Amino acid sequence: MKKLLILSALITFTYSAFAQAVDLRRKIEVTGIAEQEVTPDIINVSISLQEYMDGKKHIQIDDLENQLEKAVKDAGIPMTDFTVNNVSAWNNTYQKKKAPDFLASKQYGLRVKDLNKFNQIMSKIDPKGIQSTNIDSYDYSKMDALKNELKLKALISARDKASFLLAGLGNKLGDVLNITESDNSSFPQPRVYNTMMFKSNVAAAPAADSDIDFKKIKLSFNIQAVFEIK
Repeated sequence: MKKLLILSALITFTYSAFAQAVDLRRKIEVTGIAEQEVTPDIINVSISLQEYMDGKKHIQIDDLENQLEKAVKDAGIPMTDFTVNNVSAWNNTYQKKKAPDFLASKQYGLRVKDLNKFNQIMSKIDPKGIQSTNIDSYDYSKMDALKNELKLKALISARDKASFLLAGLGNKLGDVLNITESDNSSFPQPRVYNTMMFKSNVAAAPAADSDIDFKKIKLSFNIQAVFEIK
């Protein structure tokens, strides 16, 4: 008899534990989506300048650098957004001592808000001294705030979708039980700038609008939400 009582207690305890482990609430799971495209307002560009021979005249790297610095200032870009990128530039002086015909080069980093401003700067530099340019990366200054805004919109979209579906069945939406977010945003890939545009246009003409296919940043968030059905 005692054994039967113990066995009965174990069965009751096991059933009670199982009932607690299984969530018997009725649920609905939906996905809300929020998307927005923004134009990058932070563009990191690298510029490489190199000395060259114009007949017997040696166009020095210092002269090219002065042109670039002046163009950056005239464009209203803070000097904190203009840097020398390569740490090996100091070797130019040593190389010149070893080989007088050595053509020194330097690489610079520039942060601009739009490519038209970049074109304006490059049009004021001797095009023969431009070795290469490259767009390294893009970003958007209000990225964090916009991401949070879109996540909230996606969550509200999920809630409204669930309410609409349940209303069609005569049910009401309960509390949210689980939220899972997915970031499906896409950023334009950095690409090499069309340096030949500068080299082929030696005349100091006014800067034209950029001919680059400048893609926008697309922010996209999915919110998967589980709600209780009342």
